[in-house]
Amino acid sequence: MAEDIQNLLILQQLLIVQQQLQQQAYNEAAAVNIIRRRRRRRARQRRCWVRSFLGDVRSSQFGHFNRLMPELRHEDPASFHNFLRIPPDMFDELLTRLNPRITKQDTNYRKAIDPGLKLAATLRHLASGDTYASVKFDFRIPSNTLSLVVKEVCQAIVDEYKNEVIKFPTTPAEWAAVAEQFERRWNVPHGCGAFDGKHVAIRKPANSGSLYHNHQGFFLIVLMGLVDADYNFLWIDVGGDGYMTDAMIFNESELKECLADGSIGFPQPSPLPNDDRNMPYFILADDAFGLHTNLMKPYPQRNLTKEHRICNYRISRGRRIMENGFGILAQRWQVLLGTMQQEPDTARLIVEACVCLHNLMRMRYPTLQNAALDYEDGYHDMVPGAWRQHANMHDVDQAKGPNRDSTAAKKQRECLKLYFNSAAGSVHYKTEVTEVTEVTEDTVTWQDRMI
Repeated sequence: MAEDIQNLLILQQLLIVQQQLQQQAYNEAAAVNIIRRRRRRRARQRRCWVRSFLGDVRSSQFGHFNRLMPELRHEDPASFHNFLRIPPDMFDELLTRLNPRITKQDTNYRKAIDPGLKLAATLRHLASGDTYASVKFDFRIPSNTLSLVVKEVCQAIVDEYKNEVIKFPTTPAEWAAVAEQFERRWNVPHGCGAFDGKHVAIRKPANSGSLYHNHQGFFLIVLMGLVDADYNFLWIDVGGDGYMTDAMIFNESELKECLADGSIGFPQPSPLPNDDRNMPYFILADDAFGLHTNLMKPYPQRNLTKEHRICNYRISRGRRIMENGFGILAQRWQVLLGTMQQEPDTARLIVEACVCLHNLMRMRYPTLQNAALDYEDGYHDMVPGAWRQHANMHDVDQAKGPNRDSTAAKKQRECLKLYFNSAAGSVHYKTEVTEVTEVTEDTVTWQDRMI
């Protein structure tokens, strides 16, 4: 019996050794095959270092930067503006400010690309959304070089201008100035901006799984923003991934953290105009976010009385600036409307650069795009702006779940409703647009359609 067991153990050891030898032989054969294939493979011969029509000589002779842009600058500045989405003076300012950041040294092998050419090619890509393969024929720059140039110029724009043009208020005096402008233009006292988010479609990143995937079937990153009364972005967040809802991104953002711990710097609660009850300062948002004392949103579209509709009208009138801000941003920089082919980090950098350029243009030329914005007719009904007639950015998904609105916030919204319907806070036209005897397609006013 003992001898049989010993024989079985010996046989088992022999089988293990045999398997190891077979695996070793297989690995050696595979290695030999790889070596043979590498030896047979011939190195691809490069036909040319740079294609002849992309060389320095022809680029300086026939490229848009040296031929078309000088003609437009001197003969038709409006077409120059249409080509790059900025006037010639703004292009000169950008080039002067960015020149130290994007200038490279010449080498013995080739000359460095002109900084003006880099800036022009980048702005054209942002303005039109054309691919690198298309832009290379306009500016005579190879596609692989363009991918580096666009990233370099966008990084320079963000580094040079972000702290200057995206000014997030930090003191009560600065927030009071934002609220005063909000009240003067949109009749919403104590409003400190409008908040929302939009999708930016991107190509599927490699090995990303469902991280950037949206249920609508495409891959994206999310741009969240806070806009003041003049369509300037006060704060942005482009770190959201496609699977996240806007409430998820907001709850993880530094803006929510500052609102929660009070470090945002809002002024102390004070009475509304012609009133004696203290009211906290707040931002305006839509129904995707929870109602808090520092975040107000309209009433749900259920069983609305006349007083509720008036309150919704006033809140939605202020919140509409967020939609217009995103609208004119995307219509100027149409790279945001298509599917961006860059990696997520580069796409986020491009979005951030577009916002910086948007705010810069609003500062230098504040009335330039006002004709494309929504406006109100003589009856104070909203007339859609020109930006709504074209493709627009997609809204961020709204999470469907239990209502987590705080009791204090509900009481505050009730106080706002009473104020907006009182003689102290009413607006002379708001009663006219809400007193509708029969609701038809022709009589429903804009505030009834927005929510």
